[in-house]
Amino acid sequence: MSDEASAGHREFREARDYLLAHRTDYDTAYRDFAWPQPAEFNWALDWFDVVARDPANARRYALWIVEEDGTENRWTYPEMAERSARVANWLRRLGVARGDRLILMLGNQGELWETILAAIKLGAVIIPASTLLGPADLADRVARGQARHVVVRSADAEKFAGVEGDYTRIAVGDQVPGWHAYASAYAEPAEFTPDGPTAAGDPLLLYFTSGTTAQPKLVQHTQVSYPVGHLSTMYWIGLEPGDVHLNISSPGWAKHAWSNVFAPWNAEATVFLYNYTRFDAVALMARMDRCGVTSFCAPPTVWRMLIQADLGALRTPPKKVVGAGEPLNPEVIGQVEKSWGVTIRDGFGQTESSVQIANTPGQDVVPGSMGRPLPGFVVALVDPVTGERAAEGEICLDLAHRPVGLMSGYAADDERTSAAFRGGYYHTGDVGSIDERGYITYVGRTDDVFKASDYRISPFELESVLLEHEAVAEAAVVPAPDPIRLAVPKAYVVLTAGHKPDAGTAREILAYAREHLAPYKRIRRLQFADLPKTISGKIRRVELRGREQEGQRPAGEFREEDFPDLKS
Repeated sequence: MSDEASAGHREFREARDYLLAHRTDYDTAYRDFAWPQPAEFNWALDWFDVVARDPANARRYALWIVEEDGTENRWTYPEMAERSARVANWLRRLGVARGDRLILMLGNQGELWETILAAIKLGAVIIPASTLLGPADLADRVARGQARHVVVRSADAEKFAGVEGDYTRIAVGDQVPGWHAYASAYAEPAEFTPDGPTAAGDPLLLYFTSGTTAQPKLVQHTQVSYPVGHLSTMYWIGLEPGDVHLNISSPGWAKHAWSNVFAPWNAEATVFLYNYTRFDAVALMARMDRCGVTSFCAPPTVWRMLIQADLGALRTPPKKVVGAGEPLNPEVIGQVEKSWGVTIRDGFGQTESSVQIANTPGQDVVPGSMGRPLPGFVVALVDPVTGERAAEGEICLDLAHRPVGLMSGYAADDERTSAAFRGGYYHTGDVGSIDERGYITYVGRTDDVFKASDYRISPFELESVLLEHEAVAEAAVVPAPDPIRLAVPKAYVVLTAGHKPDAGTAREILAYAREHLAPYKRIRRLQFADLPKTISGKIRRVELRGREQEGQRPAGEFREEDFPDLKS
């Protein structure tokens, strides 16, 4: 491509710059923002390579990775553009062609970002995969994903020994017999010429969802739905050129692409990573201090571990802090605000979309609320019975104003795609409530909300109260069968250090919940146990519900009636 910016680049930059200019003016941004609609767009060529040629980015780091032992690697925007061009030329020579599907299974290492950029330049379709996947998962991804190429760490190559299929095998790291050595790519030319234009609607990403309730779905994104769609994520975080952004997320999952690729590089910021084998809050904050992290995103699990440490150890807290993955509990937000002087701003999105709803910079944060719809998203809460808009209902996107940041559908699954896009809406499967100012509060997954004594119960609300207790590190609430009330709320609890899983602790937690919840919501049963999670870290409440059987009391379960001093 010539140095002259493409029409796609100009449209994208105009939209991006508009959001930057109105970074704290939500009302104006929401009212007037319009998605760019290029007919052709290749994000790596039309955006990344162009900004890499900007003198302002000549010395700016695109990627900065710090290892646990203190060693580090940093690559500027021009360096990443050149390295990815070499990789693209090499992959092309190995047979990677436009439209080919490529499984990418690497850790947080420079080759991951190089390959992402290279695959986009080629017009290939990336299937991100976690390094935690086993042979059975990989066989499913190769077969259902129709993968023609795989790029994996040398240490993980053996997982493919029994995975059938005609696919190119590429290993990053030590030489693996029968596999192409990734390091050979750096001998290729530093200039890349595409074989033709990239249509905006061409596929770019295929994500296997984490499967909290069923077999993973295969989410398909286009050349614009994530690269352009994550302008909304950039806006939510508040990223600007020159920011150093740390997002704690594992490669292979959508959130990693959200905040470790597209959102920060859309903003011309630095992607910062700290690679650790075991989470250490003190070590993490020390790296954040030393490296000048200005923007930080973490899932609720990490935030909950952070507040158990001395948050004051971080002398220069980031000015932009957000949470995603599952809603954050008010207790966590309050403790961080007290120590760092900044408010964690929640956001809501899915593998199927960029961020849809969030608390954006400069706006009031309503305690417990996810915020308001992002510019470019028209959100409706739809009553699941009547199909009409309601004050509480399923969170849906109005397809009359279809956002760019929404998947094209589920690959090779017309039935699921039709169900998700029925009735003129995209259905998220999540339930929320909306107030008079347009702030939306998360209630729960449609599968997780249940009735007890004919009252609707939101597990998230009850879990938020439990997490306020000093003994509770994590909690998940599910319905337990009851002959009188049909179902009662039961909590599975993971304890913080120093607390014993005994009757005394159970009584304290039940008493606290009783004091802070309405009578119909109170926790009536409790069990100490590790929480089953998906490989991406989300709690599998469906598995916990499956443990509950009519008339059978599990070993280790505590009930209200076990404590006569807890009066009815």
